[in-house]
Amino acid sequence: MSLPFCNVALPIPLRNTFTYAIPDALRDSVQPGSRVLVPFRNKSLVGVVVECVQQAPPSTKIRDITKAMDFLPALTPKLIELAHWIAGYYLAPIGEVFRAMLPPVTELRTERQIVLTDSGRAAAEKEAVVAGNATLREIMHSAAAQQRHFLSHLRDKGGMMPFASAAKLGVDEAALQRLRRAALIEIRESMLGRKAKTQRVIAWKENGSAAVESALKETQLAHQSRSQEKASRAQALEEKINSVKTALQARGPLPLAQLLRIAQVSHSVIERMLRDGLLDSWEERIDPAEDPFDVGYVAPAHELNAEQESALKLVRARFELGEFGVLLLHGVAGSGKTEVYMRAVQETLARGKTAIILVPEIALTLWIGRQCRAWFGARFEGVAVLHSALSDVERAREWWRVRNGEARVVVGTRSAIFAPLENLGLIIVDEEQESSYKQEETPRYHGRDVAIVRAKMENAAALLGSATPSLESYHHARNGKYELPTLASRVEKRAMASVEIVDLREDFAKTHQTSPISAALQAGIQECLAQKTQALVLINRRGYSWSVLCRSCGASVQCENCSISMTHHKQRNRLECHYCGSTQQIPKQCPKCQSKYVYFFGEGSEHLEERLRKEFPAARIARLDRDTARTKRQYQETLGAFAGGALDILVGTQMLAKGHDFQRVTLVGVISADSSLSLPDFRAAERTFQLLTQVAGRAGRGELPGRVLIQTFYPEHYAIQDAVKQDYPAFYERETQFRRAMAYPPFSSLANVIVRDTDLEKAIRWSRLLSEYFSPHDGKGLRILGPAAAPLARLKREHRFQFLLKSPKRSLLAKVLGGAMTYLELKEIPETAVLVDMDPLSLM
Repeated sequence: MSLPFCNVALPIPLRNTFTYAIPDALRDSVQPGSRVLVPFRNKSLVGVVVECVQQAPPSTKIRDITKAMDFLPALTPKLIELAHWIAGYYLAPIGEVFRAMLPPVTELRTERQIVLTDSGRAAAEKEAVVAGNATLREIMHSAAAQQRHFLSHLRDKGGMMPFASAAKLGVDEAALQRLRRAALIEIRESMLGRKAKTQRVIAWKENGSAAVESALKETQLAHQSRSQEKASRAQALEEKINSVKTALQARGPLPLAQLLRIAQVSHSVIERMLRDGLLDSWEERIDPAEDPFDVGYVAPAHELNAEQESALKLVRARFELGEFGVLLLHGVAGSGKTEVYMRAVQETLARGKTAIILVPEIALTLWIGRQCRAWFGARFEGVAVLHSALSDVERAREWWRVRNGEARVVVGTRSAIFAPLENLGLIIVDEEQESSYKQEETPRYHGRDVAIVRAKMENAAALLGSATPSLESYHHARNGKYELPTLASRVEKRAMASVEIVDLREDFAKTHQTSPISAALQAGIQECLAQKTQALVLINRRGYSWSVLCRSCGASVQCENCSISMTHHKQRNRLECHYCGSTQQIPKQCPKCQSKYVYFFGEGSEHLEERLRKEFPAARIARLDRDTARTKRQYQETLGAFAGGALDILVGTQMLAKGHDFQRVTLVGVISADSSLSLPDFRAAERTFQLLTQVAGRAGRGELPGRVLIQTFYPEHYAIQDAVKQDYPAFYERETQFRRAMAYPPFSSLANVIVRDTDLEKAIRWSRLLSEYFSPHDGKGLRILGPAAAPLARLKREHRFQFLLKSPKRSLLAKVLGGAMTYLELKEIPETAVLVDMDPLSLM
């Protein structure tokens, strides 16, 4: 019997749920996990049904649900269970957890189909099959003759019919829900797209080489018989034909727009080559969720080496046990971790289960998604890709494809861990150490940790991978909590890139110049250009200059909303705050003392790109950072051009350091390698080591040897020294000595509590009240630091004060923080004024 009330979680910063009455017409449609439209105060909100109940709380005015949004519950029971764990562990309102889990609320054109199950077919053919089942007996032998007739009719129609046809046969939605719950039918919902967009794809003809030779002979005759000017034009055409040939033979068929960029030719050249029979062309459909670089892409087949085979055996053994377990795949850059991932997913699918692959950057979803589609797309019903660069409609469409069982592999960034896959067998977290897996707004969950918890709930395997694991993960592996397969060498016995330190103190003593490009790096790039190989140059700051300083009084131009200097962006001709997004005009004089001597201090990626263009005017140079790659297509264009050989030098921020496989990169230069060491953060050394080691792994991944130049003013620091040696165990031993002495993770649990308000007096008063609650707990298995002004004392117009809580017992920390939430309510401190960040990755 359907229950008359339900508790609904709403996307608001309150920790309780709200009870609503279920109208009779919706009784069979409202289930746990369903989205419903409900009245809340003077507006309507979309919430999630947490549970259905028999009674409503007394003395409460109960309002009715307005609308049931889904025929099939949006969230599976396992995802509801996971949401409750996140809400409890990260002290987040349950409604905001559901909001993070669900796709955008947007209108999608769908088509529902009713499908007869095996049980339904048996019921339609022989009523005796259901004699022992009370639910089925009620359906088959009650007055529901229309339903019995409907099952027979559905069988006669081949076991499938449009959802709307049921009403014409006298079977309403409530009856269909009963049949579905009795497992006699399934309701499948597929997305209807708009008219498909197409793109023109160009391919090199198999007999194109003979045609080229013929064309070249004609060109040579033209050289001999025509005027010098015409011969010059013919020679230029010959070079363009060869450029197109090289691009297509290296990458296979390409979309026309992409080919024009890579080969740097015009439409007229392509049209002429098509007329001359050198090229083929056709139209292909564009799927907005897919990567256009997939066209013609075939995943290279590699035989596993001994280390890869050993790692895969551990994964396979976990599958055979059929139990939850965590494996940390520690492999140097270029060791073939992706190949192990693909084989592990293949094993998972062969066992009839599904898989999630998490990656830290949107750019990597394109690469891993392409690999997955090449491996599994046609055979296993496709791959879904989920990340924030998709439009709301694209994200919702992909999400519902997964929910309806149309995809068995999901690739995505942090939030893809909430993909509604059922029968989950494997979760892979690539580059598990990356800070981008940590959500910086409520709910402040860590994607890697949630992945492990979900794997445990689903009795699946969790495979974490990294060349530079987080200290917490490596500590668990060393203590036996995780298994530790290791890939200690690169595939095909390729040598690791040689890493050299460029001491900028010595460089300045020799050159007396303050260029971001040292003499050694300049010579290395020149050598690359001469040998027609490629160079990556990494600088982990975007913009043109870090800040604007006054030479007279020393003041910097600060953001009006945050206690941070504004960054100069020359191309946009303005100053920007990278925290709140506010902008200012570039001042002509100091805002404080009105001096005209304004100085731009520090170099960013935009400045470095400009400097390289001046130093190497003939080189083809591009920049990849958040300013130049704001959309998925911009990522694809820049990375595709570099991979296709259309660029010589690629400048960028840390998004270049991870996962990319560029075969012709022989030089990597790192500018200001020690800049992050000065940050007031206990993870500064770990982050520096990880970044340097990761970016060093981009060099020498093909047949050509690689070289890495690390520019620094602090070459003695152990993070830099160990990165040069690419010796993770040595770094781990040194860093854990510091962590153990200071009681930082992995030797204690940590929570960062921020009290904030636009009114400074309120922020101070609330901090004092919270301090009164925390003080009695200090020293009783818990260490409490603060309150103190946060490193970023003002952010987005809010004044911020910080508490730092440490405890060797995570349960004690959670208990004290849970009590703090209750204390806030007693003291009438708004919940939105206090941010609790469990397991913080940054203390800024």
